[in-house]
Amino acid sequence: MRRTLAAALLAAALVPLTAAQAQRSLADLTIPWMMRGPEVYGREPQRVRFTPDGAWIYFQWLPAGSDWRKAMDPYRVRAVAGATPELVSRAHMDSVGPLLESGDLSRDRLRRVVSYEGDLYLVDLKKSAARRLTQTTIIESAPTFSADGRRVFFVRDGMNVMALDLDSPRIEQLTDIRPAPAPPTPPKSEPQRAQLEAQQKALLEVVRDRVTRDSIAKAERDADLAERPKVLYLQAGERVTQLSVSPNGRALLFATSSAAPNAKQTNVPNYVTLSGYTEDLLVRTKVGDVLGGARAGVMQLPSGNVTWLKPIPGDSTALPSMLALLGWNDAGTQALVFSEQRDFKARYLQRFDADSSRLVTLDVLRDSAWVGGPCYPCGGWLPGVARAWFVSEADGYAHLYTINADGSDRRQLTLGKFEVLDASLSDDRTVFEMHTSEVSPFERHFYRLPIAGGSAVRLTSEAGGHSVVVSPDARWLADVYSTSNRPPELFVRANRAGAPAAQLTTSPTSEWLAYPWLTPEIVRIPASDGVQVPARIYRPQDVKAEPNGAAVIFVHGAGYMHNVHNYWSSYSREYMFNHYLASKGYVVLDIDYRASAGYGRDWRTAIYRWMGGATCRTRSTARATCRRPSASPPSASGCTAGATAAS
Repeated sequence: MRRTLAAALLAAALVPLTAAQAQRSLADLTIPWMMRGPEVYGREPQRVRFTPDGAWIYFQWLPAGSDWRKAMDPYRVRAVAGATPELVSRAHMDSVGPLLESGDLSRDRLRRVVSYEGDLYLVDLKKSAARRLTQTTIIESAPTFSADGRRVFFVRDGMNVMALDLDSPRIEQLTDIRPAPAPPTPPKSEPQRAQLEAQQKALLEVVRDRVTRDSIAKAERDADLAERPKVLYLQAGERVTQLSVSPNGRALLFATSSAAPNAKQTNVPNYVTLSGYTEDLLVRTKVGDVLGGARAGVMQLPSGNVTWLKPIPGDSTALPSMLALLGWNDAGTQALVFSEQRDFKARYLQRFDADSSRLVTLDVLRDSAWVGGPCYPCGGWLPGVARAWFVSEADGYAHLYTINADGSDRRQLTLGKFEVLDASLSDDRTVFEMHTSEVSPFERHFYRLPIAGGSAVRLTSEAGGHSVVVSPDARWLADVYSTSNRPPELFVRANRAGAPAAQLTTSPTSEWLAYPWLTPEIVRIPASDGVQVPARIYRPQDVKAEPNGAAVIFVHGAGYMHNVHNYWSSYSREYMFNHYLASKGYVVLDIDYRASAGYGRDWRTAIYRWMGGATCRTRSTARATCRRPSASPPSASGCTAGATAAS
C-alpha cells in the first residue's frame, strides 16, 4: 500500500502524453462529443463486493471507450496496490455469486444465509464455500437465521414465510397469505328449501347416507386444514411489502400497501415510440388527490391468528402513508416499527411487544412541512441491551440517536450542521459504519463510531466524495472515490485512519483526460432573505478565454438532489457543457437551489407551499455574483436546465 491516493492522482496528471493525447484546449469541445457521455468519461465501478476472505473485489464496470449502450460487465481485482482488473465470465459469476451477496449473519459470525438469483445458499465464511439450499422457479428471498441457528426463515414469491431445517431437507410453510378476493361464503338456504332438505333426510335413507359420508369427509378435510397455516386474504388492491419473522419463530410482523382505488393518474405523452404513434404514459397523481395507505399486522405462529396494528397514536382508524419494519431484538420478543402519518407531518418509531401484540411509541418527529431527510428510515436494535438506534432530523439535520426500549434516555451520537447520509451496524455489531457530510456539505466521507457513542473515526481523508464497502474480515475498505474533475474510480485501502489508498481502475479515455477540466470554485450567493446559496462558478478566465459579458445560470432538476460539491456530478454532460460555455466567454453559475439535498431540514423544506419562489429570487441575485471580479453586471443572462427544472 505504498502508493497513496494523492500520489496516484498526481501521477495520472503528470504522465507524459503522446502526440495524439497532448493537452487539449477546451475550445475544441463539441456538443456531439460531450453528448457521448460515459463513452468518454467512463462508467463508474458499481455493485462493489468482497469475497469472504477479503482477497478479491468484484464489481460491475466498463473500461474506457466502451459503447454507452453496452451493459456493464463483471470484473474482479485483487485487493492489493497495483492489481489489474480482470474481466470474468458469467459462468464464473454464477459460481462465486452466492459468496458475494449480503445476507443474515449467524450469531457466531461463521455463516451467512443469502438469496442469489432467487435461490437460497448457506455460505461458510471461513472456507469461502456456498451450499445450495433451494433450486426452484419461485423467487425465495430475505433469508434469516432462527435464534438457535438450526433453521432459516425466508420469503417465497414475495407473499409467504417458510422455514427450512438446515439439518434435513424439510421445508415448512408458516403462513398462507393470499391476494383478494376471498372465496364467497356459501349462502344459507331459504326457509322453504331448508324445510324441504330436512324432509328429504327424514324420508330417504340414501340421502341420509350421503349426508353422513359428506360430513365425515368434511371433518377429515377440516382436520387436515387445521394442521396447515390459516389462510389470510388481503383486501382488493393490497399487496405485501415486508415480512419479518421473529428469531424464535413465534410471530410474524408484516406490512402491506394499497393504492387509492379512485385516484386519477396524469398522462404524459410519449412521442418517441416503436409504433410511430404518440402514446400516453400513466404517471403520478396530482397533489391533493386521494392517497393510498399501508397496514401492519402481526400473525401468531403456528396458529395463524392475525391482529391488525394501529400505528398512528390517538387515531385507531388512520392508515399510515408508509410503514417499515426495522427488525427484531435478539430474543425475538420485541420489534421496531417505523411509520409515517398520512399527511406526512409526523413519523413514529415504535416498539412492538410480541407477548401483548401492542405498539409503544418511542420517538415522534413532527414537521410543519413534511418529514424526511437522508437515511429515512434507518434504525434497528443494538446488541445485548434493550436499546434501539435511529436517524432523525430532530435538531434540523439528520443525526444518529439511540434510545432505551422503554422510550427513556434518548442520546444524540452525532451533532453539528451536517448530515448522516447512511448508517448501519458493522458485522460484529460493535460500531456504526456511516457516510456523513461532517467535513463540509460539499464532501462525503466514511466514519466508524462506537455504538455507545464517543468520537467518530474518519477513515477517508482525501477531499471529494467517498462510497465505501468494508470487507467481511473488516481489514480492507473498497472505496469508490471521485473529485469534481475526476469521475469515480475504485480504490482499496486498509481499514484504519490515515491509511493510504491505491487506485485500481481508470475509467475515462485518454482523450477525455487530456482536457484541463476544472475544479469549480464554490461561491455563496446572498439571497434576498439572507440565506447564503451555494453555487459552482465557471469563469472564462479560468479556462483562458475572453469574457463576452454574458452569463448563463444552470438550473438542476431531479428534485431533491445535491449538485454543488467537490465530487463527480450526476450531471456529467452538463459539467462538460459548462466548460464549453466558459470557453465561449460566458460566466456559468451552477446553483443548489432550495430543496436541494445536503443542507439540512430547513433547506430541504424551503419550497413548501411556494415552489420556485425562492429559486426565482436566487436567480435574480445570482446575476450580481456573475459580475465579480468585474465592476458591472453581465450584459445578458440566460438559463439552461435539466429534467424537471426545464419546466
